[in-house]
Amino acid sequence: MTGNTFGKMFQIMTFGESHGKAVGVVIDGVKAGLPISESEIQKELDRRKPGQSRITSPRKEEDKIEILSGIFNGKTTGAPICMLVWNKAMDSSKYEKIKDLFRPGHADYTYLKKFGIRDYRGSGRASGRETLGRVAAGAIAKKLLAKKGMKVIAYTKQVDGIKAKKFDENEIERNPLRCPDKTAAGKMEKAILKVRSQGNSLGGIVEIIARNVPTGLGEPVFGKLDAELAKALMSIGAVKGVEIGAGFSVAEMKGSECNDEMFSSKGKISFKSNDAGGILGGISTGQDIVARIAVKPTASIALKQKTVDTAGKNRTIKVEGKHDPCICPRIVPVAESMVALVLADALMMQEARQRNNKI
Repeated sequence: MTGNTFGKMFQIMTFGESHGKAVGVVIDGVKAGLPISESEIQKELDRRKPGQSRITSPRKEEDKIEILSGIFNGKTTGAPICMLVWNKAMDSSKYEKIKDLFRPGHADYTYLKKFGIRDYRGSGRASGRETLGRVAAGAIAKKLLAKKGMKVIAYTKQVDGIKAKKFDENEIERNPLRCPDKTAAGKMEKAILKVRSQGNSLGGIVEIIARNVPTGLGEPVFGKLDAELAKALMSIGAVKGVEIGAGFSVAEMKGSECNDEMFSSKGKISFKSNDAGGILGGISTGQDIVARIAVKPTASIALKQKTVDTAGKNRTIKVEGKHDPCICPRIVPVAESMVALVLADALMMQEARQRNNKI
């Protein structure tokens, strides 16, 4: 087990480092005949790439996808799908100056302790650039889910204490924050730009919603759907917390408040609320699946910080380069992709179970 693979039946393995030659993904388990175009995958990558607005990293990276295998004449062949993007806009010179210093908030120290060696250019495998492969794979997972009527969306819910109070889904892709509340998005943008001018960064909260998920996805006990979602979302480098449904608010509720009461109408069973976030006993209820992630402030900041070097001596560090002052807008497509990958995997497992039950 290397930690570079994810999924059981819809399985992916990402590869590459932030300042290496390329980053990408290998996907195994996708059935033959699924229509998917390069433009559909590129559209998702364009949502993740830097240089989209003045509140993201100004670094310009084309992030053009190349499909090496597994797709022929616009359809999956059943063979492993390999996709990559060549790294073209990296500048490793900024890291030569600090290659012997551990950057606060980064994985420099832990990677060196674990492997005895680390790629000091950017963050290597710990870089947010690794998520490019996840988004490419997520585009295929989303297409598979769409065939079943499912849709996954995410948006920035909160930055610097500023919360989205309205929900206009059409507004999400219209502003640089990917926030469904235009007024809140404007306030968030001002807060980010102010902090950026101070050489600092901000974190936030991103919410993910999966719609039209059928009842029955997820495995009992250790394979619970919410457990798999939590693992998937926590595997994103900047994420430090996950909530499903009412999340931590359940600690302040009574059972009578937290339980989603049920009713039947015209032979259909429904729920009066959704504090469970669409999952009970680790299995989907048929309601919207709702999750939220806590995104930490970007670790690379222009302020001087105290640290130590590889020899164990106390030092100070100032990180140069082009970095996002807030990661939330670019983490939205990554979060969508990880949820889509979990649901695609769970769907395939459920379909396999149903086939076996008929034998």
